[in-house]
Amino acid sequence: MSTAVYTVEGMTCSGCMNKVTTAVTGLAGITDVDVDIATGEVTVTSDAPIDDQQVHAAIAGAGYRVAG
Repeated sequence: MSTAVYTVEGMTCSGCMNKVTTAVTGLAGITDVDVDIATGEVTVTSDAPIDDQQVHAAIAGAGYRVAG
């Protein structure tokens, strides 16, 4: 099992949280997505190694940007 934490810019409400959660949950192998709007942190858990590029692309597709 793998876990990664990303800081996402621009999330301000529960709608933002839902968009990011839905986008990342749709990726193969992802078992859990936890979004903390207050900190902008998105914690992703997968049963296989996490592909950062796919996660970044999914978040970008939802209209947000990973900081850093």
